[in-house]
Amino acid sequence: MIRARTLATLVCVVLVAATGHADSGSAHEDPLATPLLALACVLLAAKLGGHLAARLGQASVLGELLSGVLLGNLDLLGVHSLEWIANDPTIDIFARLGVILLLFEVGLESTVGQMLKTGWSALLVAVVGVVTPFALGWGVGALLVPEAGIYAHVFIGATLTATSVGITARVLKDLGQAQSAEARIILGAAVIDDVLGLVILAVVSGVIAAASSGGALSMFDIGKTLLSSLGFLGGALVLGVWLSPRMFRVASRLQSSGVLLALSLSFCFFLSWAANAIGLAPIVGAFAAGLVLEQTHYHDFVTRGERELEQLVQPLTSFLVPIFFVVMGFRTDLRAFAADGVLLLAAALTVVAVIGKLACALGVTGGIADRLAVGIGMIPRGEVGLIFANIGIGLSIGSVPIVSPHEFSAIVVMVIVTTMITPPLLKWALARAARLQHTRGLAGSSLLPPP
Repeated sequence: MIRARTLATLVCVVLVAATGHADSGSAHEDPLATPLLALACVLLAAKLGGHLAARLGQASVLGELLSGVLLGNLDLLGVHSLEWIANDPTIDIFARLGVILLLFEVGLESTVGQMLKTGWSALLVAVVGVVTPFALGWGVGALLVPEAGIYAHVFIGATLTATSVGITARVLKDLGQAQSAEARIILGAAVIDDVLGLVILAVVSGVIAAASSGGALSMFDIGKTLLSSLGFLGGALVLGVWLSPRMFRVASRLQSSGVLLALSLSFCFFLSWAANAIGLAPIVGAFAAGLVLEQTHYHDFVTRGERELEQLVQPLTSFLVPIFFVVMGFRTDLRAFAADGVLLLAAALTVVAVIGKLACALGVTGGIADRLAVGIGMIPRGEVGLIFANIGIGLSIGSVPIVSPHEFSAIVVMVIVTTMITPPLLKWALARAARLQHTRGLAGSSLLPPP
């Protein structure tokens, strides 16, 4: 194991090399040399940042994001020679591929069957947890940045619908509550939440894309995009559930190694392309691909000694996903906070982001779970919020991005804060629920007649 101090030293060495590279050039330099140096810098910074975050009891994704923020704002200290890393087209491709694999991995962690079995509580929690922050985010955008326009306001609202349940799942596991009623509702709602959030993202992105070609915001465009989004997801899930086991059954006859991973990635990339072809975000297709692939579909591969698909994908995500978070950090300009209203926008988005997910408690029915714990468990935005914000940067009407650097920076602050506050708050809420349950148990037992 490499000690943190040794890793930090290695990061410094690579950063010095990257700094020197900005001022050097060679006519005989291999075109791959520059991306290789950028990858070395980004990956080492991500792992060091992730390690420090884990030591502080936070999610690794938070450290990866903050390491990117640090590197991307070194120009404030007079160091301008690392800016080329964020602008390197190869690094951008790696980051985009990382997002695709991340959503594919998220989909693999759930199945269509699990989504259908989560019950009314999970469905209500998910619906409230999407509708409420969407409306609140839209309202905050319209109130604080009216000049940004309705498309930016809608996209800010869409960004707040996201939930990063991975952070909550880790806390529940560490506390031994992974099988509790609260955990079942949170994890079930998170799957539906992801689907609803992606549908909203697809609708908003599609309407903005239509507007960029000179159209106006109309109910027809919204309805058309909504139907195409639901149609694609529904069609992909139905076709995938039917096709997946047959596809793997045929592929299991191939004797070459790596067939399971190659076929699964091909399925993921094809659905990502198909989503983009009909005007949706590629991550919608990647998520759908992961959702329909189940262990029972590729059982023949496992019985002959191959690892499960989640284990095969994990090395790829460990390599590519951190690149995305560091690049997101690079794009966060700390100078933006000096602009009028940015800190106020960040604070307002954080407040409504928390309130919007706490409202999920209203969807818990039957008294089988602690409402406050469920609401808190839905708060963190994490990587999903950053994915939504990143798509907003890439969308524009004319030459004006839908999400400006100021708004993006405010969203990053919201993501950081909601990610940091969830673990301690959830731990407190679960302890509180246990005390209340214990108190009720004692009160109930005191009403029983003596033996």
